[in-house]
Amino acid sequence: MRHVVLDTETTGLDPSTGDRVLEVAAIELVNLIPTGAAYHTLIDPQREVPEEATRIHGFTAAMLQGKPKFAEIAEEMLAFLGDSPIVAHNAPFDFGFLDAELKLLGRPPLDRARMVDSLALAKKRFPGMPNSLDALCRRYEIDNSMRTSHNALLDVKLLAQVFLELMGGKQPGLELAAARRAPSAEAAALLVRRTPRPIIPSEAELAAHAAFLKKIREPLWLQPPFVAAEG
Repeated sequence: MRHVVLDTETTGLDPSTGDRVLEVAAIELVNLIPTGAAYHTLIDPQREVPEEATRIHGFTAAMLQGKPKFAEIAEEMLAFLGDSPIVAHNAPFDFGFLDAELKLLGRPPLDRARMVDSLALAKKRFPGMPNSLDALCRRYEIDNSMRTSHNALLDVKLLAQVFLELMGGKQPGLELAAARRAPSAEAAALLVRRTPRPIIPSEAELAAHAAFLKKIREPLWLQPPFVAAEG
């Protein structure tokens, strides 16, 4: 099953007051495992970036000048999202901002039935505990040492690992079973090339073995029920 893990960075907290999206990142999961396919872009928000927002994600308006506008990336972004479920941490925030951007372009909003909120999943599993992305990384022992500021591309990579754990984690037993069912080409070639080498004892070895057996007192294989079974 395909999922897309998504994160956005914005100029503020509320699109209804004019805040805009300035970064979008998404990675593809198939059966909860990253495939390597990713989408990432910085966006010119066409407005100032408040200092308090810059302190969170590190982007300034000057850094984003010359980057594509949302209208220029919308088609490519939507194509990457496809019709798959979209995983995001505090997903209503990201959906709300993307819906506002799409509305400006006269496009329909994202289908909320596709929304998978990993924050809601975490709160259900760990009620009353901190469930930020950093807190979940610590809980699941996921290395987030590179996360010195909010960065959408790094965040989706971390969230993909967290989402896997929230959904039950890896199942190595199934992986081992699959490996047993499908031996490598090298192993298969060795099996094909194997030559039987039967070991045939010499007459002297057979005589020595018979002499050794005679020294054993009341051997088990000569006692009932073995003798009866042989008869």
